[in-house]
Amino acid sequence: MKRRSVLSSAGVWCLGLVTLPATGWAAAFSSKDATAALRAALDKGADVAVSQLGAHNGFLSNERVRIGLPSPLDQAAPLLQAMGRGKQVQQLTEAMNHAAEQAVALARPLLSKAIKDMSVQDAVGILQGGDNAVTAYFARKTREPLTVQFQPVVNRSLEKLSVTQRYNDLAGKAQQFGLLKGQGATLQDHVTGKALDALYMVIGEEERKIRQDPVGTGSALLKKVFGAL
Repeated sequence: MKRRSVLSSAGVWCLGLVTLPATGWAAAFSSKDATAALRAALDKGADVAVSQLGAHNGFLSNERVRIGLPSPLDQAAPLLQAMGRGKQVQQLTEAMNHAAEQAVALARPLLSKAIKDMSVQDAVGILQGGDNAVTAYFARKTREPLTVQFQPVVNRSLEKLSVTQRYNDLAGKAQQFGLLKGQGATLQDHVTGKALDALYMVIGEEERKIRQDPVGTGSALLKKVFGAL
């Protein structure tokens, strides 16, 4: 009797092949096809993420990615509004989100390079990883260079509207009431970090959509690979 290997839900990669289990059948395709399919899925996800988030109000109109004031200044917002600083709070929030959308619009080349440079081992890690596998891959490959690229854009956007001074003013008022202690990151760091988190999150969501409905993509390769997964 032939011994049957126990396979994970994502399959086993061996000698350039991926063999996937199924009830009553087995499908096999090359690791080259699997990696190409994942690259295509991530490329589509990157397009969607950059176009959505980089559009006007791409952050402000989306509650899941809208950037709020740095904590704990955010907790002080009701008191600041009661002190007549509500307009400043609103202007600061809008400026931060517009700065993020301007920065994200420039991310496509570095995301494309990370996708193009993806190895078979990288693809295995993503396909066999959990919901955060895509985020982890892009963060490892692009977070540092994108931070360097985003910072000047965020700085220019905030400085143009004297937002940094507004933040310092609000922070000073909050500190007088003991509501702001030990605020570490700068406003620019806060905006840049949140922008990158949102970018990776949307790419990961789009990749998962393709996994769930590969037929809907209209791609034979994506249907072949993700249909089996």
